[in-house]
Amino acid sequence: MENFYLLIFFIFSPLGILYLCHRFRFLNKVGAVVIAYITGLLAGNLGLMPTGAAEVQELMTSATIPMALPLLLFSLDIRSWVKMAGKTLLSMLLGLASAILVVLAGYFIFRNFLPEIWKISGMMVGVYSGGTPNMASIQSVLQANPETYIILNTHDIILGAIYLAFLMTAGRKFFRLFLKPYRFADPQHQTDFSFKGTDPYQGFFRKKFFLPVLGAVALSLSIAGLSIGLSFLLAGGISMLIIILSITTLGLAASLAPKINRIEKTFEAGMYFILIFSIAVASMADIQKFAGAAPGLFLYVAMVVFGSLLVHTLLCKIFGVDTDTMIITSTALICSPPFVPVVAAALKNKEIIISGLAVGIAGYALGNYLGISIAFILK
Repeated sequence: MENFYLLIFFIFSPLGILYLCHRFRFLNKVGAVVIAYITGLLAGNLGLMPTGAAEVQELMTSATIPMALPLLLFSLDIRSWVKMAGKTLLSMLLGLASAILVVLAGYFIFRNFLPEIWKISGMMVGVYSGGTPNMASIQSVLQANPETYIILNTHDIILGAIYLAFLMTAGRKFFRLFLKPYRFADPQHQTDFSFKGTDPYQGFFRKKFFLPVLGAVALSLSIAGLSIGLSFLLAGGISMLIIILSITTLGLAASLAPKINRIEKTFEAGMYFILIFSIAVASMADIQKFAGAAPGLFLYVAMVVFGSLLVHTLLCKIFGVDTDTMIITSTALICSPPFVPVVAAALKNKEIIISGLAVGIAGYALGNYLGISIAFILK
């Protein structure tokens, strides 16, 4: 019975987190994923986990990512991405190359100091080409220690906040010392700019949103089931590598169908499963082990975040990419799509929002392939 209550807690506690983020602006700024991690850490380290909780925790961490990934990918418009402006696509490729190069350099610097560094490197490639869902997916494939995963995510949050603060304040003036300014297609966008944040879950349970999303969830479940079947066919059992890569491929293929691609709120539904995962995986971490679990990891993450930004800037200088395009592309890759409108608002440039979102969502699609590949190469 205790495990049943724990299952209910994992499934429905994100509802409370989302309500609090909707109700209190300062919590919304902190972010639902961060609050989910804090909730899981508190639940796991204050003696609230019942005996036998490991089974439920393992179930939640194993089941939520395969459910979340297709939902996150259904909203991807591959055709629009292919038609993306040349400089934006070029900047995205340069940003991906920068992250991979710096991760590889850091691997050779820290490999004698960090346990599981090949797994850490793969997760960092995933999160800095896509986002938290990719890091979570790769963690599932590589079976990295929960403590290492939580520490990595914690450092990412801390350094990501510093990174964003820099981009939204002094970043544009600094990068204009090296890069050319952005040329507006419509000069009016340079002065007539307004950005109003809205709650993406608002109206989620209305019939016109909820019923189509239920259909998308059913399709996501079918894709997960098909991928598991493919894993048994090819590997004779459960292989998270085959499952995650199959889900990513099938999710992208499904996004090509207009009826699926046009379903609203599928991304939000996918993020709900990510919140469940975040609470469950955080509850597995022993906070007393944080100090000695991965010495030097903060330096490795800092090197990747700011080192890749430096390399990206240098490459954009060489290839003639403008300041705003570089900044929004870097934001999409390092911090994920939700931060694109925020940075675009700080830059007072409405024109770059769509390109930034396209880069960020494309990063979600590419992150699993890149992160898992790099991890096994380094292994």
